[in-house]
Amino acid sequence: MPLLIFVTILWAFSFSLIGVYLAGAVDSYFAVLTRILLAALVFVPMLRLRACRPRMAVTLMGIGAVQLGLMYLFYYQSFLLLSVPEVLLFTIFTPLYITLLHALLARRFSLWNLLVAAAAVLGAAIIRWGQPQDNFWLGFLVVQGANICFALGQVAYKQFMQRAPNAPARQLFGWFYLGAALVAACAWLWLGKPQYPHTALQWGILLWLGLVASGLGYFLWNKGATQVSAGTLAAMNNALIPAGLAVNLIIWNRDADLVRLALGGAVIAAAVLANEWHTRRNTTGKKP
Repeated sequence: MPLLIFVTILWAFSFSLIGVYLAGAVDSYFAVLTRILLAALVFVPMLRLRACRPRMAVTLMGIGAVQLGLMYLFYYQSFLLLSVPEVLLFTIFTPLYITLLHALLARRFSLWNLLVAAAAVLGAAIIRWGQPQDNFWLGFLVVQGANICFALGQVAYKQFMQRAPNAPARQLFGWFYLGAALVAACAWLWLGKPQYPHTALQWGILLWLGLVASGLGYFLWNKGATQVSAGTLAAMNNALIPAGLAVNLIIWNRDADLVRLALGGAVIAAAVLANEWHTRRNTTGKKP
C-alpha cells in the first residue's frame, strides 16, 4: 500500500502537465515514444539476460506493450478530445475493468457489471448535458481504451509475479519498457507528425514524465500491485482522481464548471463504489 500511495502522489501532476503543456503542441506519438524510451533508460541497463528465460522476457514485453505502450497511445489522444478534469474522471472505470478481468479469469459474469457501467455512462452524460460536442463521446471511449489496457497490464503483471515470486523484478523490468517502446515506435513511424517540443519547458516535462513518472512510477506501482489484494488494487486506481483534480482545478483550470463536474463525478463514483461493495459482499459471503 505505501508504494501505491507514493506513486499516486507522484502521478497527480502528470495529467495537467500533459493536458496544459504537451497536448496539441507536441505530436502525441512522439511524446509517447520519448517518454517510454526515457523510462527504458532507467531499467534496461539493469537487465540480466541470464536471469530471464526467453518465455519470461516475451511475457514481460507483452505486458509492457499493453499496459504502457497501447495505454499511452489512447491516453495521449484523449487530451486532444477532452479537458483534463474529464480525462481524470473517466479513468474511474479502471477498477471496474480490473473486477471484470478477475471475473473472466474465474469464468464468472454478472448482469450487475453492466448496470454499473450504464450508471457510470449516465454520470459522463451529466458532465456535458446540454453541451453536445462531437468529440466528447469519442474521447470518452478513447479513455476507456486506456483504462482497459492499464487494467489488463496490472492483472497480468500481478499474476506473472505470483507464478514467479523469486524473480528479480528490477533486473527483469527493462523487458516491460522494451515491449512498450516497440509499440510506441511502430505507432510513431506510422502515424507521427513532425511536431516536436520547441521550448525548454516542454523538453523538461518530457524528461520528468519519462525518467520519474514512468521510469520510477510504473515499476513501483506494479511492485505495489503484487503486495495487495485485487480489491485494494482496484480501489487504489481511483485514489489518483481526487489528487489529480485538486492539482488541475487549483492551479490550471479554475474556470471549470465545478457543479456539473461534481454531479457527474458523484454519479460515476457512486457506481464504482456500489460495484466495490457488491464485490466485497460476494467475496466475504463465500464459504471456505
